This record gives sequence, C-alpha cells and structure tokens, in this order.
Amino acid sequence: MRHGKKINHLGRQASHRDAMLANMSISLIEHKRINTTLAKAKALRVYLEPLITKSKSDTTHNRRVVFQYLNNKYAVAELFKDISVKVADRPGGYLRIIKLGNRLGDAADMAMIEFVDYNTVYTSGKEKKSTTRRSRRKKTDAKTEKPSVEPQSESVEE
Repeated sequence: MRHGKKINHLGRQASHRDAMLANMSISLIEHKRINTTLAKAKALRVYLEPLITKSKSDTTHNRRVVFQYLNNKYAVAELFKDISVKVADRPGGYLRIIKLGNRLGDAADMAMIEFVDYNTVYTSGKEKKSTTRRSRRKKTDAKTEKPSVEPQSESVEE
C-alpha cells in the first residue's frame, strides 16, 4: 500500500530522477520558462520551490545546500543574485504551470512552467486593472449636462 507516499517517481530510478530534476531546474533558472510534460512540471515545482526559498537569505550555508541539489555554480549564482531579489517579498508560489494540451506523438499532457515574477504579460495587466466595483445604473455626468445659463438682465432705473 502507498499510504503517505506522494512523490511521483516518473518511471525512473532515484538517481536518474534527481539528475533529471536538477537539469530541468538549471534550464528553468537559465531560460525562466520551459515546456515539459505536466507530471514533470509538477515534480519540478516541488523540487525547486524550496531551493528558491533558501535563496532568499544569501548565506554560505544556503549556497552550499542549493549547490548540492543543482551542481551548477552559474545557476546557483543567478538564483541567489537575480531571482531571489525579484521574489523577496513573495511568501511562496514562485512558479506557474500552464497547461498546453496534448503532445502529438503520444498524447502526453504538456505544460509550460515559468517564474511568476518574470512574466510581463500578467504583471502589466494587473497594474492597470481597477478593483472598484461600479453599478450598472446609468449615471448622469456633470460634464455632459449643460448648465442652465440665464441671460443677465440689467435693471434700468427710470
């Protein structure tokens, strides 16, 4: 029985799975978004988000811990230098998974995984959106109404 065993093995041995997730993490850090299968994207999110949380505090110990997982000093440097600055105020949820449909060859569910703070399409749209609620009733504008102008009459004293 599999009670409490929630890790997706992805049909691989542990060493192959760790190497694959490390390579995918390095590619994601380098390119900021990658296309992969949905199962691998979900496994990558579980693998990488704790490392991003560690990168928020730049200490020697945290750099060594992240380097144990990634084994790429350029990816570790970019994670601690660039990405950690952008996600400093975010309490979690650094990655976004967008489903793309099925792959033609084997009909596998495909997905795009990307960093939330590096997508300018979503961030630019949210700044422009107003959060005020307005009713559907037609309101009269002060600009469209014409003020009533009464002609000034001069009083003539006789």
